[in-house]
Amino acid sequence: MKAYKNFIGGRWISSNSKETFDSLDPATEVSIGKFQDSNGLDVELAVEAAEKSFQEWSDFPAPKRAEFLFRIRDLLIENKERLARLEVKEMGKVYKEALGDVQEAIDIFEYMAGEGRRLFGFTTPSELKNKFCATIRRPIGIVALITPWNFPIAIPSWKLAPALICGNSVILKPSSDTPLCAIELVKILNEAGIPKGVVNLITGSGNTVGTSLVTHQKIHAVSFTGSVETGKFITKNAGLKKIGLELGGKNAIIIMEDANLELALEGVLWGAFGTTGQRCTAASRIIIHETVAKKFENMLINSTKKLRLGSGLSKTTDIGPLINRKAVEKSDYYTNLGLKEGAKLLIGGKPLSSKGFFYQPTIFTNVNHNMRIAQEEIFGPVLSIIKIKNIDEAIEVCNNIKQGLSSSIYTENMQYAFKAINKIDSGITYINSSTIGAEVHLPFGGVKETGNGTREAGWTGIEEFSEIKTIYLDYSDKLQKAQGITD
Repeated sequence: MKAYKNFIGGRWISSNSKETFDSLDPATEVSIGKFQDSNGLDVELAVEAAEKSFQEWSDFPAPKRAEFLFRIRDLLIENKERLARLEVKEMGKVYKEALGDVQEAIDIFEYMAGEGRRLFGFTTPSELKNKFCATIRRPIGIVALITPWNFPIAIPSWKLAPALICGNSVILKPSSDTPLCAIELVKILNEAGIPKGVVNLITGSGNTVGTSLVTHQKIHAVSFTGSVETGKFITKNAGLKKIGLELGGKNAIIIMEDANLELALEGVLWGAFGTTGQRCTAASRIIIHETVAKKFENMLINSTKKLRLGSGLSKTTDIGPLINRKAVEKSDYYTNLGLKEGAKLLIGGKPLSSKGFFYQPTIFTNVNHNMRIAQEEIFGPVLSIIKIKNIDEAIEVCNNIKQGLSSSIYTENMQYAFKAINKIDSGITYINSSTIGAEVHLPFGGVKETGNGTREAGWTGIEEFSEIKTIYLDYSDKLQKAQGITD
């Protein structure tokens, strides 16, 4: 069994702990390798390396930093199919979705490389004569990136690309469920020529490595994608750092009485069961007008019956496994909870007895919007159908959750569409499309308990990974006091 190492200061080294852990193929439960179960001393070494490299990297002109990102993009293109197959093996995602994951990484490195010739500031008139006012962008310093397992190539790239173009040095801690994907990504960054110590990678537990990164005084920013509970821990313990949190959602697709039901059906199947429901933007609630609910339920049941579970490498597979045994147990827990709460099970609701972490696509109807299955993020292929009478009720139900990441409405009525745009409490709203499918040149993030206002993609990604510095240049040759103060 191959043992993989941490990447610190440009070298692959073993952890000081001398301990390792396994990453399992979720389709077979077979280990794909052993990884460093790192400790606080490893974090200290990574911080030291990042601190030494920061000045050199930040002194590169941004267009020169962009050249590295363009090389990373090219290497990702060359390795796209290899990385996608690895992602299927380690995370379980269906191959065509894994290709999309790598394409996101390609796109974000290309987009952020283009920002190397922008990194815009502002100029504005002064209130005084012979005085110039402007803003510029400066790097933050050492940035810790803590990433999840469900997009093990794309999400690290979403964080790495803006952090690097802004001139920061970084320490990446990937999920312990998908460390090999992150290692292969960092290998590509190293091959692209990123200077030693600018990018460091440490594998290990959130409790040990994650906590050390969050609390370290020399780390100036933490970017985290994951659970609400961990996000709250980071907020309480990070101190005076810049914190970026993206914490998931309980997303809804609204289907009105005038909707194109065939189109809505495609969106629901993709939103609810794509990535086996393991997306922060997954559609776990269908809010549907009562006049079309029964017809749509029959359509949905018939289509769900045809979905095929199996290895993501098989061309016949529609749905891959869940990430681990705990995820199977969690989906099964919420299925049993839904039955106890009085919801009606239409299809699915059981784990498969075969090897691997597979769970049947599961659909409940007659769900009250206050039931826990309609309120709590399950992160599995469990879907709740909630019936409503009109658009106002639909929006009220849609907003009746703690999170607010993504949302969708299917309708041909412009009034309905714009009510959804203006009234739904979410960071993203799709019209006549599913809740998933973010594009890298647009802001991504949510409201309420989905996070703290972070938007890491598009031009706002630059804002997350840089500081604004205000410049006053006075060429009056005398002391001028603002706010009209005179001697």
